[in-house]
Amino acid sequence: MSCIVLGITGSIAAYKAAGVASRLVKLGHEVHCVCTPAALHFVTPLTLQTLSRNPVICSFEDETQSWVPVHIELAQKADLLAIVPATANTIACMAQGLAPNALTSLYLANRAPVLIFPAMNGNMWDHPATQANVRTLAERGHRIIGPEECGTLACGAEGKGRLVSEETIVNEIVGNL
Repeated sequence: MSCIVLGITGSIAAYKAAGVASRLVKLGHEVHCVCTPAALHFVTPLTLQTLSRNPVICSFEDETQSWVPVHIELAQKADLLAIVPATANTIACMAQGLAPNALTSLYLANRAPVLIFPAMNGNMWDHPATQANVRTLAERGHRIIGPEECGTLACGAEGKGRLVSEETIVNEIVGNL
């Protein structure tokens, strides 16, 4: 089936990426997880490796298995790049072309379709800078799915900002292959 690169960033919603990886593997897809350093505060590489059945890339130091940097190899191999969840920081890095970690470096080398699933505090989502960055990514042809318009956020606030459901994420990924 398809090769899906699942980018995971530093949000409490990162735990949902494990379920997404598991569901995609059960559907027969090849899944490779690439985490930002902040994502590792919320989910472990061992969990993601077990569920995806592939090594997890967390830093450039993980790229010692081949003479080709893994983030470049995965970018060339990907049929789709999905960022689950996408924080304001990662969205900003992507929009501005910054590459401080393996995930954002992979993004710059990627030519496959990109799906972005934001998750953050509603005030962060509504900030003009975040909205400008989202528009930039949409203008590049990337699909932004979410965040949900209402619900309880990890910070205790009520409103928009929650990551869409795992089912929605999987359906969007499969539907865009």
